[in-house]
Amino acid sequence: MASEGGSATDYVKHHLEHLHSGEGFWTFHWDTIFFSWVTGLIFLGIFVVAARKATAGVPGGLQNAVEAVLEFVDTSVKEAFHGPRGFIAPLALTIFVWVLFWNIMDLIPVDLLPNLAAAMGIPYLRVVPSADMNATFALSLTVFVLIIVYSIKGKGVGGYTKELLFHPFGKNPLLIPFNLILNIVELIAKPVSLALRLFGNLYAAEMLFILIALLPFWAQWLPGSAWAIFHILVIPLQAFIFMTLTIVYLALAYEEH
Repeated sequence: MASEGGSATDYVKHHLEHLHSGEGFWTFHWDTIFFSWVTGLIFLGIFVVAARKATAGVPGGLQNAVEAVLEFVDTSVKEAFHGPRGFIAPLALTIFVWVLFWNIMDLIPVDLLPNLAAAMGIPYLRVVPSADMNATFALSLTVFVLIIVYSIKGKGVGGYTKELLFHPFGKNPLLIPFNLILNIVELIAKPVSLALRLFGNLYAAEMLFILIALLPFWAQWLPGSAWAIFHILVIPLQAFIFMTLTIVYLALAYEEH
């Protein structure tokens, strides 16, 4: 609680500080890396268990839940991407579930894990990977690379080069610089918008939970519960948006215009 550890400003700064090492570009946020691995392994563990226990008879609750997610993601891919889906569907599934698990970490009380870490001598701990811009940009840069790969895969090197040089203003050589500038800006804007949208929403949600925790203990329940209930709607929505935009961007990259 803030009353136990100094001013409200100190409390907020402490909860927004990462467990990190290094300086500048080579700064590593170890808490983000750790919880990204933990949520990723939980995701894999759940799906491996569901696959091994899958039955053609009456399915259990876990199999029903996993099949529902698989069908939902597969339908989303089929509706937007009309090329070979052997890689796109698993990618979309991974993004949706992994980002969902990242976001769910925001529902853990803000003091719980940091206090446990402090008891073990760890001074700082942030548990929501999607509230760290490094994590959201890492994921979006992966999508950025895949956009380029699928652009070349769908159109060939020559076709993709022509699109960069001659779209949208045509084949007039004088217009090539303008075409190139617009296409590069559009290309860069895709991963930037993906990363900042997810980061901004989860960072704001984390900040609100921290501010609510500044209230006296007896006064936290009503605003905390109300925000948590609302946030339950935001958590899957942000994962869905990230997944859907990834599918759409790859579809646009693969298809000729």
